[in-house]
Amino acid sequence: MTRQPLALARRATAAGLVATALALGGCATPAHQESMAPVAVQSTKKLPFTVRVETRGGAATGLVDSSNVADADLKAAIETSIRQSGLFKSVTAGNEGDYVLTVSIAGLDKPMFGGAFTVTLDTGWSLVRASDRSVVLRKAVRSSHTTSMSEAFVGTTRLRLAVEGAVRKNISEGLQAIADAPL
Repeated sequence: MTRQPLALARRATAAGLVATALALGGCATPAHQESMAPVAVQSTKKLPFTVRVETRGGAATGLVDSSNVADADLKAAIETSIRQSGLFKSVTAGNEGDYVLTVSIAGLDKPMFGGAFTVTLDTGWSLVRASDRSVVLRKAVRSSHTTSMSEAFVGTTRLRLAVEGAVRKNISEGLQAIADAPL
């Protein structure tokens, strides 16, 4: 009689381990660059300069990790936002550009669990004139976004949406700071 409860306990433990592995393995999805770019970034300022964008501090989303922001995706979202806003004449690649915009991720605070997920993103925005390497703008930007269960029931999706929302708000605020800077 003692063998049967022990066997049931082992099966329950094994089932619990399998469920945990399935929940952790491969469920996390990275933030999508298309969803990180603010939809309606409008700038009343139209600068006659070109800009090159660099990003640092991001991380790819691993198989057993929670949603992260990769540098390449952040860069693409910022470049898309600059093009849509018309803030600069154009976005360049390589070593070209009148200005260099560097956006560094200093922190990405994400919840582990909960009903509503609030993500906070801390970045440093630096705009440097390429010709003389003078700093035109240096600004710390903190943004946050909350996604509720009514927006996404699955936790990994809810977290990704919260990360994307925090990035959108961060880009909007960073570009507004550039528009307000004396260039």
